[in-house]
Amino acid sequence: MADLSTLLGLLRDVQRAIRDAVVDACERQSEAELGAVADDGPGDTIYQIDKVSEELLIEQLEPEAGAIGGMVLVAEGLPGGELVLPRGRTKPSAWRFIVDPIDGTRGIMYQKRSAWVLGAVAPNRGEHTRLGDVLLAAQTEIPTLKQHLCDELWAVRGRGANLERLNHLTGARTQLSLRPSRADSVLHGYAMLTRFFPGARDELAAIDEELMLALLGASPAGKALCFEDQYASTGGQLYELAVGHDRFNADLRPLMRSLLQRRGQPSGLCCHPYDICTALIAEEAGVLLSDPWGRPLDVPLDVQADVAWVGYANASLRRQIEPLLQAALERRGLTPESAGAR
Repeated sequence: MADLSTLLGLLRDVQRAIRDAVVDACERQSEAELGAVADDGPGDTIYQIDKVSEELLIEQLEPEAGAIGGMVLVAEGLPGGELVLPRGRTKPSAWRFIVDPIDGTRGIMYQKRSAWVLGAVAPNRGEHTRLGDVLLAAQTEIPTLKQHLCDELWAVRGRGANLERLNHLTGARTQLSLRPSRADSVLHGYAMLTRFFPGARDELAAIDEELMLALLGASPAGKALCFEDQYASTGGQLYELAVGHDRFNADLRPLMRSLLQRRGQPSGLCCHPYDICTALIAEEAGVLLSDPWGRPLDVPLDVQADVAWVGYANASLRRQIEPLLQAALERRGLTPESAGAR
């Protein structure tokens, strides 16, 4: 069975290939071409830009799959959400690779902001494989065309997190440190609840307002005490926490299901396990991740589960924010049982 360094090298090589292919596609094709809908099934909408990366993913992984003991590839866009590689393999596969070829599709499509290639590897336990089983993870930045620098992050469980910055004009690589914020307050920092899309944004904003008012009090006239950044990429959000840009982030979208049902609306798009599969990197960097009720963040490595998560840059911030957040949820009747948390 392959060692972890071999698996990590394979994952990082695949991510670099996808990054380069997506940047090339953005240079050659228009926003309209890349933004055309390729598949609008029950999962996330798949755009033409996503197809570029999905095809390359299988092309790059399949030739190496047999040598590492076989893999189950989990990714949105695959039939049933997973594919055994090499195809035709009848023996049990040793590894489960979960990948999001482009996290932040719309942002990179419109050249607004970087997207990320995300991936993690766990021993294959079939449908019982969970985020807590992940042994290594990597995420690679897909830069906008006007960027000449882009980052690569990776971690092996128990060995810390790593950050390397690539100058893609010169090929030079620089090792940098990952350091979450050590601030003991959200004052003058970035802290927020995720509300990317329409659907219960009013309730999410109400929880956000309640938290910030309890933490900071009312803002003086003409002043801003705290800021938010709605980075529409879970991998990007984890990056912002790990490098010290953000101090707190909570994605509570799955908890809004019952509210939307009462309003006669379907549940909206939520974070899925492939979006947060690189949680290990943030945790190895020192970010404190949990579910909304303070329990370890642990979800099945599939493409269906909706994931609610909370990230704190340090223990001091967690001690301040977590009781307030949980009280806000309790007042709304949002317990693990009522929210259907796994």
